Amino acid sequence: MSTSTERELDLDLSNASRGVWLVKVPKYISNKWEKAPGNIEVGKLKITKIPGTKAEVSLKLADSVMSIKETGEEDIPQQHRLDVTTVTRQMLGVFSHIPANPDAVAPESKDEQLFMEGRIVQKLECRPDADKCYMKLKKASIRRAAVPQRSIQTLDRAVQNFKPVSDHKHNIEYAEKKKAEGKKMRDDKNSVTDMLFAAFEKHQYYNIKDLVKITRQPIVYLKEILQEVCVYNLKNPHRNMWELRPEFRCYDGDKPIEPIEPMDADDSS
Repeated sequence: MSTSTERELDLDLSNASRGVWLVKVPKYISNKWEKAPGNIEVGKLKITKIPGTKAEVSLKLADSVMSIKETGEEDIPQQHRLDVTTVTRQMLGVFSHIPANPDAVAPESKDEQLFMEGRIVQKLECRPDADKCYMKLKKASIRRAAVPQRSIQTLDRAVQNFKPVSDHKHNIEYAEKKKAEGKKMRDDKNSVTDMLFAAFEKHQYYNIKDLVKITRQPIVYLKEILQEVCVYNLKNPHRNMWELRPEFRCYDGDKPIEPIEPMDADDSS
């Protein structure tokens, strides 16, 4: 399958039957090889085969690679063994291509060539000998991993970036507003009822926030009175709004009083 950005190219299968190895090496070896120049020997592979036994494979890093070392860098083991596993239940292949443009990472034109370099028949795991050099390297690695990424810092003077504020602006504004309004006290029930009747003479429907502002009563106390003299609408078009019970209504004829628009459509009872 190809997309508009991909082109169909022929795949060279002349080496498809060739068996290749998939070798996994420790990170410290791959780092050394990446730093090594391209024209030096990086190591020697030794295969020992005794009839009737499994082949033994070992790797010895070249002295030229071992000498590539930065300041403070730990020594690494030079001798390694390779544990061999035969691939039987997987079909793995190695592919390569020769681009017309060396900077390209994917085929771009018909001039490029694609190759199958072979089929992976064995996996090899590179493991170092458990000598003093490896143990020292492993110990240093564990110590580095145990160092916490964050640490406590003692400040000898006030730093603006870390200086806490006594209170946030929005908290101060809210406290001042509450102080200016004062604590809502319960008025006489008859007085609150009179205020409600006077409000409903102007408009037929109110939401709870508007009634709290008009009467300046605690919302719990106000709801107790509303449940006695009003009806709470649960359906549109006046959902979540209060109106007087039919026995308390005294509108002018059949003409309905213009309802007040709620301050917040999401207000509930």
